[in-house]
Amino acid sequence: MDISRATLDGWVLQVGEMLRPLVAVMGRELVQGSYLQADETPVDVQMHDGRGKNHKAFLWQYGRPGGGTVFDFRLGRDRAGPKQFLENFHGILQTDAYQAYDKVGGRGMVHAGCWTHARRGFANVVKLNPGDPVATPIVAKINELFAVDAEAREQSLSVEARHRLRQQKAPERLEKIKAAIEAAKPGALPGGALENACEYAIGIWPRLICFLAYPELELSNNQAENSMRPVVLGRKNWIHIGSPQAGSKVAAILSVIETCRRLKLSARDYLSAVLPGLANTRLQRLPNLTPTAWAAQHQ
Repeated sequence: MDISRATLDGWVLQVGEMLRPLVAVMGRELVQGSYLQADETPVDVQMHDGRGKNHKAFLWQYGRPGGGTVFDFRLGRDRAGPKQFLENFHGILQTDAYQAYDKVGGRGMVHAGCWTHARRGFANVVKLNPGDPVATPIVAKINELFAVDAEAREQSLSVEARHRLRQQKAPERLEKIKAAIEAAKPGALPGGALENACEYAIGIWPRLICFLAYPELELSNNQAENSMRPVVLGRKNWIHIGSPQAGSKVAAILSVIETCRRLKLSARDYLSAVLPGLANTRLQRLPNLTPTAWAAQHQ
């Protein structure tokens, strides 16, 4: 059968519309948890306003490592998006140092930093000057910190056992990292890559050492960044979202697909089971139909 692209696009958007209430439930479940990672990426959107230019919108992603993930479509990158999504979240939020994540969340929320982002600044210096005598040792010291968690993974340690290993090995490594960064900053070129890397790490240092107090906290926000890769790669093919109204529908589809991927759940099997009749399903039943709930029922 020769089915037009417009028809296929319409079907996809209908699926996205059907999934929106389900994804809203997924979002409420996420903010009831104790730990979230967040990240954002730009997406172009056709505005149909006669200017002939796309608008730069953003997909904000919130997820628990190894668990559910929700994409939130917003036309801007300001604080309004995370402030609304996280207003009832009281757990640990792990992000990069983007200021839009400051002053959000519920009472008692803990803001944790990402060691991959802190390392990246020094790694970029090494890329510009391989063997840099200042940045290279700092990168090596941060790698030693990551090696602690790598050891825990190799031994298949529980979260509690990993925490004990961190308490044993991480403090000494952290002291050496901080001392090396503080020693490097005075001699760094003002406004240069090394100075920026030092200021970034020292500026969020309390957030970077949160993992010493919170066992479930990962060292980095890598899983959130990895969840963005399909969007980053895909937009080179689909170029843009067709309208602002389509944004939330696309976000709903991405939320379900990425959650299924994290749960190692077949998205095809899940959607084949859940989509028929979903439009007529009572809202009270939706918590039983999320990918997380469906996976638990069919394992």
